[in-house]
Amino acid sequence: MKKTILTVGVFFFFVIIFLVGITCSESSKNFQYKTQPEIQQIKVNKPVKIKLKRSVEGKYSWDLSGDSVDEVVKADKRLKKLLKIE
Repeated sequence: MKKTILTVGVFFFFVIIFLVGITCSESSKNFQYKTQPEIQQIKVNKPVKIKLKRSVEGKYSWDLSGDSVDEVVKADKRLKKLLKIE
């Protein structure tokens, strides 16, 4: 009695493993790798680097560097506004 129950259990185990193997192999056959060129060409701009200097007289000057000219100009305008320099 125990031997037949064990045999039936082993049989169902192998059937389940077989079915899982078939379903996994079918999904991998239909898998297609797609590349999106617009994502591959994205370049992240580095932030604007600001080197702020203060003279002995209390006047400020700075050096700006960055990838985007627009961002450098915005940073320059903002520094002039914050430090009240014309």
